[in-house]
Amino acid sequence: MSTVAFLNLALHGHVNPTLPVVAELVRRGHTVTYHTSPAFAREIEAAGAIVHRHPGGDRPLPDPPLPVTMLDGLARTAADLLPAVLADLRRIRPDLIVHGSACPWGAVAARELGVPAAAAYTTFAFDRHAPSPTRASWELLGAAAARPRTVRGYLRARWGLSRRYDTRGLPLIDLANVREPLNLVFTSRMFQPGAGAFDGSYRFVGPSLGARPPDPSFPADRLRDPVVYASLGTVFDAGPELLRTLAAALAPLGGTVVVSTGRTDPAALEPLPADVLARRRVPQPEVLARAALFVTHGGMNSVNEALYAGVPMLVLPQGADQPMVAGRVVELGAGLALPPQDVTAEAVRALAGRLLGEPRFRSAAAAVRRAQRDAGGYLRAADELESYLRRAGRAAVPQGC
Repeated sequence: MSTVAFLNLALHGHVNPTLPVVAELVRRGHTVTYHTSPAFAREIEAAGAIVHRHPGGDRPLPDPPLPVTMLDGLARTAADLLPAVLADLRRIRPDLIVHGSACPWGAVAARELGVPAAAAYTTFAFDRHAPSPTRASWELLGAAAARPRTVRGYLRARWGLSRRYDTRGLPLIDLANVREPLNLVFTSRMFQPGAGAFDGSYRFVGPSLGARPPDPSFPADRLRDPVVYASLGTVFDAGPELLRTLAAALAPLGGTVVVSTGRTDPAALEPLPADVLARRRVPQPEVLARAALFVTHGGMNSVNEALYAGVPMLVLPQGADQPMVAGRVVELGAGLALPPQDVTAEAVRALAGRLLGEPRFRSAAAAVRRAQRDAGGYLRAADELESYLRRAGRAAVPQGC
């Protein structure tokens, strides 16, 4: 059996898709370590991995979370974490390193140790059809010109990495797109824009969705059809005003409207109509299995879960990769999108009414659902990693595990 080390950004959207893969590798007899922020230790341990916590505690997102500040944050984090990460990995002696595509310290560690590496893309694979947020572009150049101190910090950190470590193959700028000989993309070829342009190193394994523990505190018995579910994720703070707008817009359309409030106290939305259920945390797959419509920020994890359930979406993209994901949902006919500046109760109600009333949206979502499920998910991802290990000759991996 092999030892597989996972390294990743400490963000739900990056960690969550890897957890079912971790659990499956452990089930097959492999030893899995996961190097991460303390905030994710409990759920990673529950998947069966041995957790190695990053020194210095949890690290906040760059503020504001722009591509240019993200570049600076990635380079600085890599420089800060690599001494401790390398010390851990030299003791562990992994046969394979799996790192997030936006985790440059994972790629550098693999090169320093001479260990095969695979990259995990938890959004789309990036090319001209789906541009990486940190690619060289006029937009990035303009943002850099407005933030010279950020650019200087990035250049110092990036130069320091090159002087101290083996950074062969590490992009000079595009640190959110660190490719490897094996690249696992957690969506289907159907949902990936321009999938035919990628070479065989990219394996579109589909959404990696594992079983989650039930939430007995969630009042599932209160759900009445049609269920309309609204959640704007955990990274961007939606705030009570926007959530209250969604609740007011959707209440006349649903049997039950479920609103996940995230960092916002549900009490801040009151008073709410009787058929609106607002909770800080919601068992999302369970609710999506009942939902007729999902109002979402367009984070890839949430969209993957909705498409896996065949639920049409109204996407309100707020930033990062969300506009790109929203565009793909619209292109495939599985939903509609509304820019944040255009969000009003009237606009949300009108578009949500179309999505509930026109069968073509549910039919399109059902077609994507089949593609997402057929891609293989976490089982396919584990198969690909084992096959890669066999090709690399790093460990004896039994055939047909």
